[in-house]
Amino acid sequence: MTYNEVCGQSSRLVRLGVLMALGLAVGVFGICEKAAAAENGTGFYLLGGRGAMAGYLPPPGVYFESDTYSYDAKLDARKSLPAGGRFVADVRSQARADFLSGTWVTPWEIAGGNVALGATLPVGRVRVGVGTEYDSPRTNRIIGASLRDSAVVVGDPVFSAMLGWHAGKFHWNATVMVNAPAGDYRNGELANLAFHRWATDLSGALTWFDPETGIDLSGVAGVTFNGANPATDYRTGTEFHLEWAASKALTSALSAGVIGYHYQQLTGDSGAGAQLGAYKGRVTALGGTLAYNFTVGRTPVSTRIKVLREFAAENRARGTVGLLTVSLPLTASP
Repeated sequence: MTYNEVCGQSSRLVRLGVLMALGLAVGVFGICEKAAAAENGTGFYLLGGRGAMAGYLPPPGVYFESDTYSYDAKLDARKSLPAGGRFVADVRSQARADFLSGTWVTPWEIAGGNVALGATLPVGRVRVGVGTEYDSPRTNRIIGASLRDSAVVVGDPVFSAMLGWHAGKFHWNATVMVNAPAGDYRNGELANLAFHRWATDLSGALTWFDPETGIDLSGVAGVTFNGANPATDYRTGTEFHLEWAASKALTSALSAGVIGYHYQQLTGDSGAGAQLGAYKGRVTALGGTLAYNFTVGRTPVSTRIKVLREFAAENRARGTVGLLTVSLPLTASP
């Protein structure tokens, strides 16, 4: 694995998130709609977005990353989903979005760790097809059928901050991300990329990387705390996520590995809009990844493809995730 891929992978870590002060409540850049537990069936944390070299923070500099995200999913026709204040079943969703991220790894240190700040803005198209819409989950009276909605929208901006440490082959970091409800939220519509709520994610990542063999073992665990959506009076419960990756450099430019994640809602949804009750969900995914590094002039460029298939879904849709990442340093130390 090359220096460029290391930088590219770590840039991905800080892509979704805002820091007013590291370790304090942050006040005020989400992922696409995936029919699932929680309002609209998803949380703002991008499941599968981290993986190889997740615990590594690169040298001071400014980094750019583009993550092209694809998701196709289906929700069991026997299950209802709260979406934009509506209750629907037999849902099929499709998302095609790009997450544009900038990361500044500063020369500052706190407790011996380097400080990094980042911001992400998602833009893309969401399509949702619904077989049935009910007036409420209590009466199950059908008020619509064969509904379709599609939109090209800008999602909520997410801001982030990270502290990263190194000790031999071990690299680890702590990250805080904040979803700011400033995106193009379509109240009452099925297709949305924005969440219209404040949310904060706290996570920790650890990587063991041997530069001689090119073997990388990485893991990330985190918890997302959600505010209420004032348009629907819906508060998504607290969410837990776990990601893992094992990869090996095949050449100086090419590496491959296996990846996966597990999502589980720890507390139930609440508020007047949560008529389905706690609606706690979970899902697991497994897949593979392939990375290739090259240079354009004197600029190193890192690319990575990920494909994951979800299973063991409960109160969530089950789908297929695809990610194409392109990252490069704009300025960086040698």
